[in-house]
Amino acid sequence: MINFQYLRAASAEKALSLLAKDKQARFIAGGTNLVDLMKKGVMSPEKLIDINRLPQREIFLRNDVIHIGALATNAAVADHPLVNEKLPLLAMALKKGASAQLRNMATVGGNMMQRTRCGYFYDIAMPCNKRSPGSGCAAREGYNRMHAIFGQSENCIAVHPSDMCVALAALDAVVVIGQTKGERRIAFADFHRLPGNTPELDNNLKSNEIILGLEVPLNGFGHRVQYLKVRDRTSYAFALVSVAAALDMDAGKVRKVRLAMGGVAHKPWRLTETETFLQGRELTDDLIREAASRSVLNARAYKHNNFKVRMAAESIIQALTDARQQS
Repeated sequence: MINFQYLRAASAEKALSLLAKDKQARFIAGGTNLVDLMKKGVMSPEKLIDINRLPQREIFLRNDVIHIGALATNAAVADHPLVNEKLPLLAMALKKGASAQLRNMATVGGNMMQRTRCGYFYDIAMPCNKRSPGSGCAAREGYNRMHAIFGQSENCIAVHPSDMCVALAALDAVVVIGQTKGERRIAFADFHRLPGNTPELDNNLKSNEIILGLEVPLNGFGHRVQYLKVRDRTSYAFALVSVAAALDMDAGKVRKVRLAMGGVAHKPWRLTETETFLQGRELTDDLIREAASRSVLNARAYKHNNFKVRMAAESIIQALTDARQQS
């Protein structure tokens, strides 16, 4: 790890003013991902701006929208009574992410900004377009068991590692972003990017912006939900495939449904076409199986991750079945 300058900011305005003086500087809160990347030499910022003194830690309900500050820890959100009552899908996803110790440190904003765990990205001796644009993607012909089956490009097949973000994509969350001239909002589903020709860009946050928090609408998904995570071991492991499923049903028929997947793409993968297919129909076992089959029609696997296509379909079946059975 290189030497770096350490600064503190007590407000978003001060943090942005410090960032404006050095575009290569990075914000740090819990540091659970950034410090690892610095230790590995993947990222080498010469200036860190500590934002832990900012007031963005509140979790509250206003006008049928739950507001979550960017500096609220994953543990605080997962354990909050309001989240567990109104947004159980989010609480479930958070509790299946990382370890208890990491959840106590990791923040909502940091979780959103975390980078892929692709082994080639972390190995600075290997070519990686995400780490060094134009160098190539070693994963395509390498050991790609953990890699994408949706939305990938010739430049990158890495996946986004977050569980929290999959649930937020399904729940139609909105990201509140601070700028020097005010705020802007962006749909959570549009915050992260697919790799395309610029895999080094993980999201649509601009270099002069800071995440202030989230707004999650109360949309009728307080009961029939499931976050299913398939992984190599039952704790402290990233998803091979995960599914966030939320149902609002009336007399056995789907009034509303939200589906998103993790571990399969460069961003949380929202299954909007499958949602439309299920809308207004009786949620039978046969319909669930057909929906799952439709969901993986455009999957593209590689040498070591062919199993993910079937695993994704089976996970969708299980998640929808589990959610349907909730009362």
